[in-house]
Amino acid sequence: MNRVRDIGIEIRAGIHTGECEIVDGKHAGLAVTIGSRIAAIAGPSDVLVSRTVKDLTAGSAFSFDDMGEHELKGVPDPWHVHRVIA
Repeated sequence: MNRVRDIGIEIRAGIHTGECEIVDGKHAGLAVTIGSRIAAIAGPSDVLVSRTVKDLTAGSAFSFDDMGEHELKGVPDPWHVHRVIA
């Protein structure tokens, strides 16, 4: 991400993992919606992940800031979101 920032481009990302469906040749389903909604709340240069992704990376070198629970449009129940910091 720093290389992209070095050339003046700011990106944002939302990451979730789960089962996807292919509908009319496109990825669809709740997992896709959750990733998209998490990306929508990310700020410039943010990489936000669901609690699912954070839990799956336990024991890795990644560190996270707790961003709290968020209501995600079209998604049942609030979802806990974390910012990747390293």
